[in-house]
Amino acid sequence: MNFHGKKIGIIGLGKSGYWSAKLASSLNCNVFISDINLDINHPYVHDLKQLNIEVELGKHSDRFLDCDLVIKSPGIPNRIDIINKISNLNIPIISEIEFASLHSKVKNICVTGTNGKTTTVSLIFDILNSELNVLKAGNIGIPFSKVVFENMLYKENKFDFCIIELSSFQLEHSNFLKKEISAILNISVDHMDRYDSFEHYLNTKMKIFENSNYCIYNFDDEKIKKSVTSNNSNVYAFSLKKGHGSFYLDNNKIKSVNSNYTLDIDKCNLKGVHNISNFVAAATIAKKVGIRDNNIFKIIKNFKGLSHRFEHFLTKDGIDFINDSKSTNIDSAVKAIKSIDNSIILIMGGIPKEEDFSSILKFKNKIKAVIAYGKASQSISDSLSKQMNVKMIENFKDAVNMSIKYAGKESTILLSPACSSFDQFKNFEERGTVFKNMVERFYA
Repeated sequence: MNFHGKKIGIIGLGKSGYWSAKLASSLNCNVFISDINLDINHPYVHDLKQLNIEVELGKHSDRFLDCDLVIKSPGIPNRIDIINKISNLNIPIISEIEFASLHSKVKNICVTGTNGKTTTVSLIFDILNSELNVLKAGNIGIPFSKVVFENMLYKENKFDFCIIELSSFQLEHSNFLKKEISAILNISVDHMDRYDSFEHYLNTKMKIFENSNYCIYNFDDEKIKKSVTSNNSNVYAFSLKKGHGSFYLDNNKIKSVNSNYTLDIDKCNLKGVHNISNFVAAATIAKKVGIRDNNIFKIIKNFKGLSHRFEHFLTKDGIDFINDSKSTNIDSAVKAIKSIDNSIILIMGGIPKEEDFSSILKFKNKIKAVIAYGKASQSISDSLSKQMNVKMIENFKDAVNMSIKYAGKESTILLSPACSSFDQFKNFEERGTVFKNMVERFYA
């Protein structure tokens, strides 16, 4: 499509909608953007009106039915009335990611998975940045449209790759997104309020391999392995086991099949057994674009990780405190628990994505107590209390205070909620920050 003069409708004025509107306007499109929730005084509204972009608030009107193309923000559900009307008229609906990619002259490295995406994308960026000129964007919190707009990627440029984190929501309407390399890290139950079944969610994630030159998948994840057609010449596995990729784990060391370089995982800044698989995934991608093994291992060793993701932020009176607030499903909590040797006081709760928490029972001998808070507390108690010490409490702050009272020397207080945060917080970042602040004030 030649976009000059085209009528572009954008549903949702969050970060991705805002930057796709600015990019579309700079490309001489006629832009119309609509949001149900924003106030007229929001700075996004003022800024876009200054660019002569029409902004509609409080509704999604039939104005979209006169558009040549509609960009849907990832958080907008697929079943609302205006989406149905647009679809019935066969007006193309694409994601912000896809719209930006249509104007970018940079090769894309795209990563998805249920857990660990942002950390892995950040690590890939750091590794590639040691030898190449790279950018990062997507679900990591940086709209691709912003990156394309600010770096003028629609012109010839000096960048080698853009590493893009993709959620399932973003993949839904990214049918033509071209990828030099695509990777899926893992899969577990998530977002069942959006999808009809786990298979629907998995199939959406597997769209990551469409239009990709090199497809990289986790051989150790049985659900992914069954979904991959590995007889294609462009499909490659990564694994902790030898014989299924360029790197593997042996004797607590990551080793390369291509060199004598090794990495002792005990010497890495970022801890947790669930991170080792992501280390190997990042190394596999880096090797594919020609990064040297010594640089790959050096960057992984020094990588500090990101806040709220298995973040060991304090040790006091023999108690380790780990902020894993980003854990919003049961599988991610299980992986965090596996990474701890000490006796654990586990804080779980929020809005549950699943009702059955019984997979936690396999760790009952290492968990001293489960402090269950918020809307999920009853489901957690029903699943665990017959075999584990479960304390139900409504308020998150009371749960944190209770966990400190239960802790003893050589124990770990782990905030790994396994639930979304939206009952008491605006996001997982706020939940993790409150946890850290409370702990630090307690010992001040």
